[in-house]
Amino acid sequence: MDLLNSILNSMEKPPAATEQQKRMIKKQKELAERIKNKQKEELNRFRKYAEERIGRFAKDDRPHIEFQPLDKVHRAIIHEVAEFGGFIAMSFGREDIDRHSVVYKKENAPSEDEISARRNGDGWNEEVAKEYAERRKQQREIENEQKRLARASAQTPPTTESDIKPTSNYKDKYAHLIGQEAALEAARKTETNLSYGFVPSKNKKDMRSIEQTLADIQAKKRRKLEQQQQLDDSSSLQQQHQNLNASHQQNSSSTGQEQQPETKISLNAITSNHQ
Repeated sequence: MDLLNSILNSMEKPPAATEQQKRMIKKQKELAERIKNKQKEELNRFRKYAEERIGRFAKDDRPHIEFQPLDKVHRAIIHEVAEFGGFIAMSFGREDIDRHSVVYKKENAPSEDEISARRNGDGWNEEVAKEYAERRKQQREIENEQKRLARASAQTPPTTESDIKPTSNYKDKYAHLIGQEAALEAARKTETNLSYGFVPSKNKKDMRSIEQTLADIQAKKRRKLEQQQQLDDSSSLQQQHQNLNASHQQNSSSTGQEQQPETKISLNAITSNHQ
């Protein structure tokens, strides 16, 4: 802890802001606060404008009113005011280009044609309404015709084999593949190929019980352990035998080295006596 305090005390403190910098920071904060308050006041004025306009709309007989293209924040205020007053608010158009809000009375909710037209950017008036009504009528006629054809095809009696008369014989067409004989005519009695053996399916099933199967598995494990033990014992015996051979060879070599000087001395003695 003392080391940390000493390090912190040895570090230089950040430079203190001058009076000019303090004044600039204060001005920036005041400016940001003024901008925030200004935006808040502008949104409150727009909310009041939307409430007044929708209030006038509630008292007249217009089916809907349209607002000018606005951003998301202002459109959200329109939707909030409309839903609070019991109206239907929808937005149409492309974002940041011409997206605007339309408020409807619940008794004059927009039809599917009007919603499709406004989403397609066609607007909505009597001419557009007639055009979309004609399109819907044609689409309905096409659907009815398709249903009629489906019912007619369902009521048509199925064709029998006697009604079907092929123009050619498939045997002639595919003779190079299947030959002249096919189906029952080409059937042949099959016999088992004894060279591959023949095992009945009942002999392939394991007829043992669960207890017998577990006992066989345990016996197999015991045999495996015994074999492993035998291998370990044989390897240990072989290692002991190798160690004994090595020690025997080492003893033999040391004994031979000790006997060499005595042999030399005896030879020298024999030589001197002979002289």
